[in-house]
Amino acid sequence: MTAAVPPDAETGARLDELQRLKTLADEGPNPEATARQHAKGKLTARERIELLLDKGSFCEIEPLRRHRATGFGLEANRPYTDGVVTGWGEVEGRTVFVYAHDFRIFGGALGEAHAAKIHKIMDMAIAAGAPLVSLNDGAGARIQEGVSALAGYGGIFQRNTRASGVIPQISVMLGPCAGGAAYSPALTDFVFMVRETSQMFITGPDVVKAVTGEEITQNGLGGADVHGGVSGVAHFVHDDEESCLADVRYLLSLLPSNNRDLPPVVQSGDSADRANDRLLSLVPADANRSYDVHGVIEELADDGEFMEVHADWAPNLVCALARLDGHVVGFVANQPAAFAGVLDIRASEKGARFVQFCDAFNIPLVTLVDVPGFLPGVDQEHEGIIRRGAKLLYAYCNATVPRISVVMRKAYGGAYIVMDSRSIGADIALAWPLNEIAVMGAEGAANVVFRREIAAADDPDAVRAQKIDEYRRELVHPYYAAERGLVDDVIDPRETRAVLCRAVTMLAAKHAELPHRKHGNPPQ
Repeated sequence: MTAAVPPDAETGARLDELQRLKTLADEGPNPEATARQHAKGKLTARERIELLLDKGSFCEIEPLRRHRATGFGLEANRPYTDGVVTGWGEVEGRTVFVYAHDFRIFGGALGEAHAAKIHKIMDMAIAAGAPLVSLNDGAGARIQEGVSALAGYGGIFQRNTRASGVIPQISVMLGPCAGGAAYSPALTDFVFMVRETSQMFITGPDVVKAVTGEEITQNGLGGADVHGGVSGVAHFVHDDEESCLADVRYLLSLLPSNNRDLPPVVQSGDSADRANDRLLSLVPADANRSYDVHGVIEELADDGEFMEVHADWAPNLVCALARLDGHVVGFVANQPAAFAGVLDIRASEKGARFVQFCDAFNIPLVTLVDVPGFLPGVDQEHEGIIRRGAKLLYAYCNATVPRISVVMRKAYGGAYIVMDSRSIGADIALAWPLNEIAVMGAEGAANVVFRREIAAADDPDAVRAQKIDEYRRELVHPYYAAERGLVDDVIDPRETRAVLCRAVTMLAAKHAELPHRKHGNPPQ
């Protein structure tokens, strides 16, 4: 074995200098800045990357980049990295690109060099066909650099849009995100937020007070719970950074690397033929009784595991990623435990976005239907339930991934059609023997169809009850849709998992093409 040859003096000095510069880049501006970050309950950029990526897999690019701006004292303050750490690594052995704002340097504010590093890593992610994760903790545009900083945001937005539907894009909010900077996360597929330490808003509390007179805190205006439950900007909300980044890893394990790949399949120890006896007691036969559809998804999914998206926003529709016999699927389910499971503006937009994402990244859709209709009301009509409800309809009609629907109980009116019915392209349409597929419920239909007979009767209540029973027997019985080919089969609820697993496997090679077009024009 050849003995190691020590470097000559000149080379040794250069290596020492390189090590010193790399150390400066790694450690940041000073220990006090790190202590201040930790005192806020926040990790540093590199600590976050270590939690996100597989141990030892991170490869950094441009750690020695520095800005070249002058004026306002910038020329005397040129830290390495320029406040953003960029590179790639692995999550469960698959390549993932990442950039992380370093709040210790210029408050994580974006300048020209900072933006150039982000542009480069985004271009690399698109070219390599691998997911991009942004760890956001920045104070917005670097004011001292003026319009150059704003142009940097424009380059990020343009790349976010170009990457949309091509690679998964995940934004993790771990600090403030104000002004135009908030639009980049909004352009990505998923937004994670951490309570108390992360906020997003276009105009902060001071501006709001100056313009409108309203006083509000940063968290009250744009905190994690606000965006998780009120605005719908955040898809996932966590109490701390560690659990947040662990869930980002889990989400990445469910997603394909890009739109040309299929989601990763894993060997499941949960039998595909497992019976679902619990469903018989979980879902009441009485269509007017409530239940929690989370239990249904838990019963059907491999090992009872699923990852819900937008858990606190529009709770009347549940959207979740899970596995069936090792295959990733997207569940869309009406939630009778919230507003009786009706479709409204928020639920329609939530479902549409989720369906579009699954379709973009080759994730089959399983729709669990128990819907009484669209929510009536003046506010819903005036706020555009027609155009906004049409978003969900458009998303399903436009989806070419495998689509399987199961009508568990009621499915009335236009809401039945929208919830991936056979008529809008579901590949497999199933129903339980509890199903009531109709224009409306028997009670309402009888009041409309037989209103004159009921009004003229000596005993209107008795006649109404008779007509309700007649309508139910003639048009709302469980096999009416099956007799007309509107559902492929009426199945025993206990066999639902087995049937779904076989259908997902059968449809795995599905190939469908839309008409040639530049792009559609979905309702807005």
